[in-house]
Amino acid sequence: MASDLEVQANDAFIDENFELAVELLGQAIDLNRNNAELYADRAQANIKLNNFTEAVADANRAIELNPKLSKAYYRKGLACIKLEEYQTAKTALESGASLAPGDARFTNLIKKCDELIAEENRTILKQEKTTSKDISVDDVQPVNDPSRQVVASPPKPKYRHEFYQKPDEVVVTVFAKGVQKSCVSVEFGDQILSVRIDVPGEDAYNFQPRLFGKIIPARSRYEVLSTKIEIRLPKAEPIHWTSLEYSKEGAVPQRINVSSVASSQRPAYPSSKPTRVDWDKLEAQVKKEEKEEKLDGDAALNKFFRDIYQDADEETRRAMRKSFVESNGTVLSTNWKEVGSKKVEGSPPDGMELKKWEY
Repeated sequence: MASDLEVQANDAFIDENFELAVELLGQAIDLNRNNAELYADRAQANIKLNNFTEAVADANRAIELNPKLSKAYYRKGLACIKLEEYQTAKTALESGASLAPGDARFTNLIKKCDELIAEENRTILKQEKTTSKDISVDDVQPVNDPSRQVVASPPKPKYRHEFYQKPDEVVVTVFAKGVQKSCVSVEFGDQILSVRIDVPGEDAYNFQPRLFGKIIPARSRYEVLSTKIEIRLPKAEPIHWTSLEYSKEGAVPQRINVSSVASSQRPAYPSSKPTRVDWDKLEAQVKKEEKEEKLDGDAALNKFFRDIYQDADEETRRAMRKSFVESNGTVLSTNWKEVGSKKVEGSPPDGMELKKWEY
């Protein structure tokens, strides 16, 4: 029998309120983490929101819990097509089709994958032919010809990488097509990311930046796809990274404005229902760390609010997430009654200007 959260999520999906559907399904998953149907349904809602990477992760979890759930394979295939992971999509769809004989949806998408894969191969072949034709006899000169001397330039990295971020996570993508999972090694440190791609017969690729900020190694993870390696790095502090790599000249990250969290020294409970937070203990802990470890004010406050989030109930966490995201990282509130029914406006520190950024 479906829970109240599942019923509400289904109603939200029918009303095309997909963000609410994702949130409600997330709450249902927190209560039942072994329900494959919940993950498959959240994958569908994420697809509607164009959150294709999250949809693949949900579909993978659903398949792990129930390998015979055909709709999980279908939604993984659909999301992978949107990510241009055509071969991965085709593999998932073929697995799903074997579980649902006669389902035309699988047949149609598998055919589409074949067409996209063929088109991709034609494009690659065309590019290779064009490159070959561009080389003329005039381009081939003796090494000792003074008129054709070439100044050596630093070699370009074998694989291109890029990153984007959310308030609590940084996602790094290394574009390495056709690399087997056994050839990839990724390790995480407090502020270090180490990526090694060692393909037999080729020079090994190493990418080991010192990161802009600290991460949580135990929660970091990566996935090897057919055209890229996707690495997820949970932030240790809710700050905006101005770059992926650390630099002494880097801009000072935007910190949280805590003015709306509490108007007095001791925070107020977000509702009449007591939370599991021991405020006195946390307050004493922060003061002790500031005294003994010489933490600056921002560092102490950041740790203070991480501890609040970890021990808070779901209503408090929702308030913190909503206020932080809607205010672009400038406001953090624990009072759901205060922020739940309205949009939280940004509140930059004195002397600073609020600018929105994409993530």
